[in-house]
Amino acid sequence: MPFEILHQPFGELTEYFIQNPETEEFVSILPAYGAVVRQLVLRHPGSEHEPKRVSLIKGPQSQQALMADEGYSNALLFPFPSRIRHGIYSFEGETFTLPMNEAKQDHAIHGFVAGKPFELVGQQISDTEASLTLGYIHDGSYPGYPFQFDFRITYTLSVTGLSVTYEVKNTGHRSAPVSFGWHPYFTLNEEPIDELTIELPGVRQIRLDDNLLPTGDELLIEKGEVALRDRVLDAAFVVEDQTGEGATTVLRSARQNLALNIWQETGPQKFNYLVVFTAVARDKIAIEPLISNVNAFNNEQGLIKLAPNETTRGTIRVSVS
Repeated sequence: MPFEILHQPFGELTEYFIQNPETEEFVSILPAYGAVVRQLVLRHPGSEHEPKRVSLIKGPQSQQALMADEGYSNALLFPFPSRIRHGIYSFEGETFTLPMNEAKQDHAIHGFVAGKPFELVGQQISDTEASLTLGYIHDGSYPGYPFQFDFRITYTLSVTGLSVTYEVKNTGHRSAPVSFGWHPYFTLNEEPIDELTIELPGVRQIRLDDNLLPTGDELLIEKGEVALRDRVLDAAFVVEDQTGEGATTVLRSARQNLALNIWQETGPQKFNYLVVFTAVARDKIAIEPLISNVNAFNNEQGLIKLAPNETTRGTIRVSVS
């Protein structure tokens, strides 16, 4: 039975569903609101006789709640993830000032495509997978970012899980600073995160100051599987192995005997950074693959300087085992 792509109303928005009708796995996306993922359900592959669906992303349940959310739940972060100190940066000898949209810290945060309307660019369906590609075009009019781009995101649901691939082309006449991150909040069937463990790939923790900006120093971290009970995280990491093999973060539930695997492509201009954040309510955890470090428009760590007509891309994969 082939995969399928359907859509239905979500308040005044249209929600698209990429789904496998045989296994009841699906991902739902809201193109008109930042192309954000609202729901993700995958099947535990080890449960053939008693199929078990696993709810991994459970976003706001109404349009009103979606638009009231200030936590960037599952948002696409472009042209920069994380913070830019006071919204000020210099690029190729010119200084720019972005709107400070993080009021508590007086910084610019998480780019400006979150919540913006994306257009449907294309879709593909086969017996083994289906994909939806959405696009956002920037004409250079956003304050402090006069660089033009064509940004696309492709969500692919397959027999092995979900893949998220971003692609951006510099459509302007000058080089542009770009970076990307994804901000998914994960759950394992809504089990409290205090009951879960996390295992990071080979990483080094980046020391952040009181404004959650890098100091230039690093911290020692625990290796291996770590219990999340009573552990509060808002931490940034740099991936040690950037050879292109990729890096996987694993979130585990012993009670459910399952693991969530978040794989990020590594290597030049790929996802060589990671942020992990535990929600205050202890009901979900953000595991955020990033192209660059926090404040990258200033420290240039991982920053991509995209030449005119140049394109860059990268992939994140989510699976259950």
